[in-house]
Amino acid sequence: MLRTALTDMFGIEHPIVLAPMGGVSGGRLAAAVSNAGGLGLVGGGYGDSGWLSRELSLVKSQTSHPWGVGLITWSADASIVDLALGYRPYAVMLSFGDPRPYGSIVKAAGCHLICQVQDVAGARLALEAGADVIVAQGTEAGGHGAGRSTLALVPAVVDAVTPTTVLAAGGIADGRGLAAALMLGAQGALIGTRFYASKEALGHPQAKRMIVDARGEDTCRTTVFDVVRKLAWPQPYDGRALRNGFVERWRGREEELAAQVDTQYHVYASAVQAADHDVAVVWAGEGVDLINGIEPAGDIVQRMATEATDRLRWGGRLA
Repeated sequence: MLRTALTDMFGIEHPIVLAPMGGVSGGRLAAAVSNAGGLGLVGGGYGDSGWLSRELSLVKSQTSHPWGVGLITWSADASIVDLALGYRPYAVMLSFGDPRPYGSIVKAAGCHLICQVQDVAGARLALEAGADVIVAQGTEAGGHGAGRSTLALVPAVVDAVTPTTVLAAGGIADGRGLAAALMLGAQGALIGTRFYASKEALGHPQAKRMIVDARGEDTCRTTVFDVVRKLAWPQPYDGRALRNGFVERWRGREEELAAQVDTQYHVYASAVQAADHDVAVVWAGEGVDLINGIEPAGDIVQRMATEATDRLRWGGRLA
């Protein structure tokens, strides 16, 4: 058992947190991670209240262990924050934007506040918001993020915010990555893409298989999928996804895509409905090389914790 400040804070067995991936980290997956001894977070996405209510009801009914919910800060509003808090999560995670306005609401509800950041300045802003946990997210991560690399960012954030608990995110897909995160001073890891390729994840089976078959060089950072979906993501955020025909066609031609967006929006929406992932996005991080199958989330948690323990024991013999 790996005991850290994170496991003590939530009374969990393993310092493993499910990334709240929008449209992927539903209630069933979050419950599976929590039931296996990690901390499952439901992905609130862009604030669809009906979807969020359904998935939060599901996680509440399927686990008695700590769980939480993640929200996109710039896209959320007070009603969505209140809705999430109404289900009494153990934690709310705010990502991508100034966490202070909603952070105060979370803290006033007696809920743990997790803030995901992409640089040291963001970590200091998270401290002002009253963050109990700060996630230092490197550019290797799947989905939205920014430009700093995990290996350099994590210890910089740890140094800047000590003694606040820090988690590492970005490119971590097995126990070796978790062990490395702990050695960098983090108290655990936030993990997304590895859990996307799990049986409980909400992603389409074809998307999961694409993740298993992919390699790190098959991913790229891009704004193409935000442009076509008419999502006004602020600077400096873009997203890491698997390369497909759509991104290869439009990457570097984002202004032209924006000019045609009314037409291309319908093309994209039809592809999503048809599960045509040569057009529709599959968010995935550089750690895809380490993913070899679609497995139950509980098995992933247990193996990752065992691998990390073994790696740390091996490392101790080097001194």
